[in-house]
Amino acid sequence: MSNFLKDIIKETGNEYAGLVSDGVDSADVTSFIDTGSYSFNALLSGSIYGGMPGNKITAIAGEAATGKTFFALGIVKAFLDKDKDAGVIYFESESAISKSMIESRGVDSSRMVVVPVSTVQEFRSQSIKILDKYIEQPEDKRKPLLFVLDSLGMLSTTKEMEDTAAGKETRDMTRSQIVKSTFRVLTLKLGKAAVPMIMTNHTYDVIGSMFPQKEMGGGSGLKYAASSIVYLGKRKEKDGTEIIGNIIHCKNYKSRLTKENKVVDVRLTYDKGLDRYYGLLDLALKHNIFKSVSTRVELPDGSKTFGKTINNNPEKYFTPEILKQLDDVCSKEFKYGDVIDTQDTEDSQDDQS
Repeated sequence: MSNFLKDIIKETGNEYAGLVSDGVDSADVTSFIDTGSYSFNALLSGSIYGGMPGNKITAIAGEAATGKTFFALGIVKAFLDKDKDAGVIYFESESAISKSMIESRGVDSSRMVVVPVSTVQEFRSQSIKILDKYIEQPEDKRKPLLFVLDSLGMLSTTKEMEDTAAGKETRDMTRSQIVKSTFRVLTLKLGKAAVPMIMTNHTYDVIGSMFPQKEMGGGSGLKYAASSIVYLGKRKEKDGTEIIGNIIHCKNYKSRLTKENKVVDVRLTYDKGLDRYYGLLDLALKHNIFKSVSTRVELPDGSKTFGKTINNNPEKYFTPEILKQLDDVCSKEFKYGDVIDTQDTEDSQDDQS
């Protein structure tokens, strides 16, 4: 039977077809991309040493000024910092990215290509061309690559551009279908190439809903294609009267790997980007690794200190032993089903120890 099935695969001529025992290239998650934040890693993968799926689309959605672009750049920085040979293709539709902005976030601009796009069709064509070129390389010669689209909500369509040029003020009612067809092709390509993708998008209030509700724009195409969708909210963080960054409220709206509707807070500062340890204190207190005693925190050795002291010097308090305990509780807190811990995640843990 095995030989017959292999003959069937050849007969179909489908580049994505294969025996399940050999792995499903477009679906199996064999690696994770560290986001630069332990708590955000746990939200996406169920492990503080995991992160974004290495061959899937992760959508980051929120209202205007919730820090979507800065958040994406924080992940880009962590991705490039981890591997000196890694590169990023940044599709930009908002005309908001500049060299000074990128470099001020600590991102290596020599390994990042910005591709301005104005329509969904232009994004689809250029992203597929890049992926096809990437797949042409021998698998062992491919360097880590990350795609970013910032943002889907600002992409127009060819028809809308033509109508505008002709002075017509009509809306392109086929946009959602075009977006959906784009992701039908792109999702398989990303899986085959093992290229992760971050996509930012806008949210809006649902009119007529009984309860306050947010919805993501762009139709249902991205909802089906994305492995994870995270909604962002924020509050400003101050040092005295000076605003030094934002606390980003991250809600897991959709996930194929972890429990939905889970929430973590991460810190995004203007000078350092994503704070790797922020959010771990809340998890440690919730699962009694640390204990809350009046206004202070009791550590496993019985000593007491303030939460602010822990957040200001996390390396001292979050030892490898504490991080191991946190990783164990995160697995129970965020994962569902039999999600396999990959070797890549284990290697990441070794790197952090």
